[in-house]
Amino acid sequence: MNRRSFLKAALATAVPITPITAASYGLYEAGSVKIERPTIPLPNLPSAFEGLRVAFLTDIHHGPFIGLDYIASVVRTTLALTPDLILLGGDYSSKDAKYIGPCFDVLAGLKAPLGVFGVLGNHDYRHGIDETHAGFRAAGITELTNAGVWLTRGTSRVRLGGVDDLWYGQPDVLPAVGDATPADACLIVSHNPDFAEKLRDSRVGLILSGHTHGGQVYVPGYGAPIVPSRYGQKYLHGLVEAPATRVYVSRGLGTVTPPMRYNSRPELTLVTLQSA
Repeated sequence: MNRRSFLKAALATAVPITPITAASYGLYEAGSVKIERPTIPLPNLPSAFEGLRVAFLTDIHHGPFIGLDYIASVVRTTLALTPDLILLGGDYSSKDAKYIGPCFDVLAGLKAPLGVFGVLGNHDYRHGIDETHAGFRAAGITELTNAGVWLTRGTSRVRLGGVDDLWYGQPDVLPAVGDATPADACLIVSHNPDFAEKLRDSRVGLILSGHTHGGQVYVPGYGAPIVPSRYGQKYLHGLVEAPATRVYVSRGLGTVTPPMRYNSRPELTLVTLQSA
């Protein structure tokens, strides 16, 4: 049932849209994942990587309100989409370190031909950074904290890198980009999209980010009342022009307290890369 069907059903049964009804819908929408399928140009993308399918999962927030069954369903859906590459954008848990290990136990089921990679978010530092590092290792997921790798197909290559969290870490794009030249395609993962505002490295062709949750609550004609960004609504959601690159911002999969969303459904992103 989508949002429109829910509201029609409420009206058809003469159920007034009271605070209780609104709260019930907010809980419903928080668990109603939408698969977004943007096609995004990546400068210098080699023909061997044309049409590369990248699944991007971010802001899972396993905790008191986001259960393992939900995360397992996200993993199953991701695998059904058969991506070439899977990237994780940080914030794997909420509230307590005890949620970190179980979350990564489920994420260990993610597999893709070019691998599974992830970065850290602010909640990973707040709730158990050591446990999160251990979770990556136990799940067989490559952590890209200020690090990068070359993805290869034949003689062609694409640089994939990740940076540390902007609020609690020390993001450094230089080791993420490594020895990439201006003629190489370069994709970076940064949990916080605000990182892009200070970036001036022209080698970075695209950044994938989360963190803002699409505001979690979005009021048409007004915007999101709360956005955890220094730049207001700019990095709320979707493809955004930063000073030196472009950023795709996902609404993320989980929520922070309260576990509700309005006009901002949780998102599983399947990016298709094309040459610019």
